Parts: sequence; C-alpha cells; structure tokens
Amino acid sequence: MDNSRKRSLTLHIGVLAFLFLLPFVLPDYHQLTITRIMILAIFALGYNVLFGYAGLLSLGHAMFFACGLYAAGLPIYHLGWAVPSAFLFAIAVSALAAALIGAIALRTQGVAFMIVTLMFSQVVYLTTLYFSDTTGGDEGLVLPGHARSFEILGMQVDLTSPQVRYYIALGLLSASALIVYRWVNGGLGREWVAVRENESRTRMLGYNTFLIKLKAMVISGTLSGSAGAAYGLLFAYIGSTFATIQYSIDVLLFTLLGGVGTVLGPILGSFIMFYLIDFFSEHTTAYLLATGVALILLIMYFPLGVLGTLRKKWLPWLP
Repeated sequence: MDNSRKRSLTLHIGVLAFLFLLPFVLPDYHQLTITRIMILAIFALGYNVLFGYAGLLSLGHAMFFACGLYAAGLPIYHLGWAVPSAFLFAIAVSALAAALIGAIALRTQGVAFMIVTLMFSQVVYLTTLYFSDTTGGDEGLVLPGHARSFEILGMQVDLTSPQVRYYIALGLLSASALIVYRWVNGGLGREWVAVRENESRTRMLGYNTFLIKLKAMVISGTLSGSAGAAYGLLFAYIGSTFATIQYSIDVLLFTLLGGVGTVLGPILGSFIMFYLIDFFSEHTTAYLLATGVALILLIMYFPLGVLGTLRKKWLPWLP
C-alpha cells in the first residue's frame, strides 16, 4: 500500500473512530440528531456513487430512499415481520427497483436522464399517496411496539435507547463508507470515472458503458434504500414526505457541499447542512434564507465542495 493510500485510509478510519467516541460526551438530544445525520449521510454516500463517480445527475433519488423506507416498514406494520427480516427485504427491494429503473432511465443522457429520474420519483411519491390506506399517505404510519426491539444472535436489541440507535447507525455508516472506499479505489471506481470523464472514448476502448452505469445505479439505489430502511426502523415512522422531491434536492446539496466525488464529502456535507439549519432556526424565523446565504458563501470559497476544494489545492490523496 503506497503512502497516499495509507494516509487516506487512516483519515477515514479516524473519522469513524471520532464518531464512535462522541456519545461518551454528548447528551441524548445530540446523539439522536447525529443518528439522523448519519443515516442521511448513507443516503448521500449512495447518491455520490452515481453523481460524483459515474457523473449521472439524478433529481429523483428520494424514490430509492422511499423504497427502502416502505419495504421495511409496511411488512412490519401489516404483517408483523421481525426487524432484521424487514431490513434485508428492503435492501433487496431497493436493489431490484434500482436495476429496473436504471435499465430504463440509463437509455437517456444529460437533461433527459434528470427528467426521467424526476418522473419516476414522482410516480413513487404519488403511489404512496394513492394507496394511503396502506401507506398512511402524508400522515404516515407509526410502527408498532414489537418493531422497537428485536433479537439477534441471542441478544435483545432495544431501539428505544438513543445509544443503541446511534451505534446501529454508525455501524451502517462505517460499513457503507468502507465499502464505497474500496469500490472507488478499485477497478470499478476507475471504470465509473472513465465513463464520467469521456463515455465515448471508454466505449471505443471496448467497455460496456451501459453496464458500468447500471452497476453504479444499482449500488447507489441499494445504499440509498438501506438508508431509508434504517431511518424508518430506527425512528419507527414511515411517511410520504420522504418520497418528495425535497429529499432528492437535499441529498444533492449534501454531496455538493461536502465535495462531489470524495468518499467523506457527503458525510461532511450532511453534518454541515443539518447543523446550519439547526443553528439558524434557533435564532431567526427566516432560517432558510440565512442558511441559503451561508451555503452561497461556502460555495464561493469552496467551489468544489469543502473536501473537493481541499483535495484540489492541498490534499490530492483524498479519494
């Protein structure tokens, strides 16, 4: 392993270790806040695979988050499934949805791809509203009491505990970040970057660019769906709000703010965005305006996102 790779891996492990130690000094409120941020960061990691590495801008990624959310929550609410089974089912449904939607959407490019993903996302959102007797619609559904705990490997896991939820979210984030780190530093990551930089030349060299992009779509959708499933299960709530275009825009902002095409960028962007809104909402009712001004200033000084700009100027070893 060369020196750059060692420094990069050390940084990523150090960030995860820092998050592991945080609960020892944080009150319960901030533990729950960071738990939410870490779940949304997994969503952003998934989005960044498609946008940051494969170069495909989707405006409908909330559909995969919602697929995971409902695929995990509905079997528990209506059929009484156990939490682990529902989570695995949600991952499988998200992967299948990403493969089917990708097979259609990836026949388009550029603006057309953005519009097609937005249309699919709206279909998912409207479906959750149309079948409101099952999904709960805008009001949503609160998962029953048996979904607040489960047994695994002989241990009882209590999802009402802030620390338990925190470390489950951290475990999922760690696994997602390290998996993405391995992919983007391997052959698959280089294929994604080649397609992003020059798809025609990559195709001319004999690569199946459609298959490369489809892999990115499936991996991205699966990670995003797992985030949705985790969010629904950890906080015992599912609702149509999570399928709106707002969540697709949010995850785009997380990625742009932290640094497109960096592994830690979406995680950092999620934290910055969440705490900017939290800070300004405590001091003004016009918190969205204040947050927007702060974001404009950040983008002015960090045009490639925080980590993207740092990588270009001082830290070229960041993946």
